[in-house]
Amino acid sequence: MTAEYRPPALLSGGHLLTIYPSLFRKIEDVAYWRQRIDTPDDDFLDLDWATVQSDRLVIISHGLEGNSGRPYVRGMVRAVNRAGADALAWNFRSCGGEMNRQLRFYHSGAWDDLETVILHAVSLKRYKRIDLVGFSMGGNQILLYLALRKSKIPPELLSAVVFSVPVDLAASARQLARPVNKIYMRRFMRHLRGKIRQKAERFPGRLDIEKLNRIRTFLDFDDRYTAPIHGFKDARDYWSRCSSRSQIPKIEHPTCLVNALDDPFLTPSCYPHDQAEKNPNFVLLTPRHGGHVGFVAFNREKLYWSERLAIKLLNLA
Repeated sequence: MTAEYRPPALLSGGHLLTIYPSLFRKIEDVAYWRQRIDTPDDDFLDLDWATVQSDRLVIISHGLEGNSGRPYVRGMVRAVNRAGADALAWNFRSCGGEMNRQLRFYHSGAWDDLETVILHAVSLKRYKRIDLVGFSMGGNQILLYLALRKSKIPPELLSAVVFSVPVDLAASARQLARPVNKIYMRRFMRHLRGKIRQKAERFPGRLDIEKLNRIRTFLDFDDRYTAPIHGFKDARDYWSRCSSRSQIPKIEHPTCLVNALDDPFLTPSCYPHDQAEKNPNFVLLTPRHGGHVGFVAFNREKLYWSERLAIKLLNLA
């Protein structure tokens, strides 16, 4: 299934649509208040709320090395608030501005932390309806949660919309390792190497950082750190077990995946047409343009196309 999105005339390429919002989009009119909650394993998650006293809530999950302050998150929060719903943008472990307590931090399959956030929101007994919006890695976690938890999902949670999701982690890792994507890989590795150094200081003897500076790809990083820290055999085992593509047929809640065809992070296997056809609850939209978490639009409301679409799909319009 396709969706109509027309990029601005000077931003027609996937790379431009990906980079422009990070460099130039500023969202000043979002007021967060922060709440810290505990996790079952004696860690914490930082939640940033933007409330308008609604009985509807949208929980928003960011992407790899993102946080609640990224323009794509704040833009969605603003759109949700304008549409009359409360928004909760949560930060993955280590992403909220303070390193988390445990050796583990986050990964593409860490849906357990998402569940902790959802159950906390339900426990407040303020919301008649809760929906999910996710970007990239956060979208993958949402798809896994919906597929794997099914009967244990709270009745208040009704639907989800996810954007720019690498549902095939192995293929996406290979794609990002290509020279054309060096600008993204350098940034990811710089941030992730910094976190490993912090972890090594907190947990002496637990992590080998002797050759850390030589790590240049997700294959290297996930083999040496992500997989062993989080209980996987190696990078390929991690990618296989945490890719949401094969789990899509199990999703029972109305869910929409939006992956642009010019997304520089994705490969053909990240457009799961066959899986979508097998599941009447799942809709796949593949606009020709959009980049990775891009979908830039210039208009009076200052809403990106992805934000307008999410509001419509969540019946907030």
